[in-house]
Amino acid sequence: MSHPQRPLSPFMLGQIYRLQLTSVMSLLHRISGVVLVVGALGLAWWLMAVAQGGEAYARAAECLASPLGMIALFGFSLALVYHLLNGIRHLMWDMGHGMTIPEVYRSGYVVAGLTVLLTAAIWFFAMRGGA
Repeated sequence: MSHPQRPLSPFMLGQIYRLQLTSVMSLLHRISGVVLVVGALGLAWWLMAVAQGGEAYARAAECLASPLGMIALFGFSLALVYHLLNGIRHLMWDMGHGMTIPEVYRSGYVVAGLTVLLTAAIWFFAMRGGA
């Protein structure tokens, strides 16, 4: 017996399934992990430039100080903060805490809010030139 109207995949968000905070945060956690991998490669590039010194470091510093470099650094810091906080949230779940639907949503909003606040604080102090 065939059911042609039945959805075949949960990845049909927006078409068949209603987008939920939990699915968005799961997707963002995966994306932030990929951003962190790319950022780690960028960090390795910067460290090699520091080790080489002179012209290599000057090029790296100029690249990172450019508008595109600042956007990349902002994205990396945002991904780092989000991935850390959401990872702590997952560790709490692994310990059996916060597993009810209201708690899951509350912790999701807390992670989102703290991500914005902590990333803003990092950039506030970084742009002031001190921590």
